[in-house]
Amino acid sequence: MGTLFISDLHLDESRPEITGLFLDFLRNDAVKAEALYILGDLFEAWVGDDDNAELGIKVANALRELGHQGVPVFFMRGNRDFLVGPGFAQRAGLQILPDPCVLELYGKPTLLMHGDLLCTDDAAYQAFRAQVRSEAWQTQFLSQTLATRLAFAEQARAASKQHQSGLMNEQQENIMDVTQASVLALMKRFGVTRLIHGHTHRPAIHHFYNEDAASQRIVLGDWYSQGSVLQVDADGDFLSVI
Repeated sequence: MGTLFISDLHLDESRPEITGLFLDFLRNDAVKAEALYILGDLFEAWVGDDDNAELGIKVANALRELGHQGVPVFFMRGNRDFLVGPGFAQRAGLQILPDPCVLELYGKPTLLMHGDLLCTDDAAYQAFRAQVRSEAWQTQFLSQTLATRLAFAEQARAASKQHQSGLMNEQQENIMDVTQASVLALMKRFGVTRLIHGHTHRPAIHHFYNEDAASQRIVLGDWYSQGSVLQVDADGDFLSVI
């Protein structure tokens, strides 16, 4: 089956049907893969590895079982679950990847990202991202009680919706997508002609030239109403829904 890539599941207690779909995917599809890469936003929100909610335990156990069956699992933090840490990684038996990172994928260097770093037209979000990704902010935040952190997550979610609703439709369409100039610059910096990312919820395979190099940007889909999976093997790649 090759190597599988998913992102933007946004698992949440309020959407048990998507959690069920994901667990079925792990048992029936991912178990046949050479490896599984989760490129961020596995969870709708994550406020620390000390949150022992049933959803996190269930997902960690399922991922660990996949690893026990010989399928390595790799995880990249997203904008919703950037606080996933070594505690959850150990429970789930997965390896956390830096964002961005380059993977040698069937002989082709491939840049992996969550994708939010590419949305450089949204200056307000990029400033927020820089703040919450700093070690000082995370240390201070994680020192608070779990209840306080959960309340903050709800407030941040509401603020995000308000920020998006305050934009005009065309402005929102542009500002929430990647900036092509940033895509070209980053791919050139890492010396790659293929990029795989999520975040924008706009699944597609884009072909373009980066200077004289034929290049490809593969965007993973979200799991709000159905599953979205990218399969890559030695013969090529294709996006599918489940």
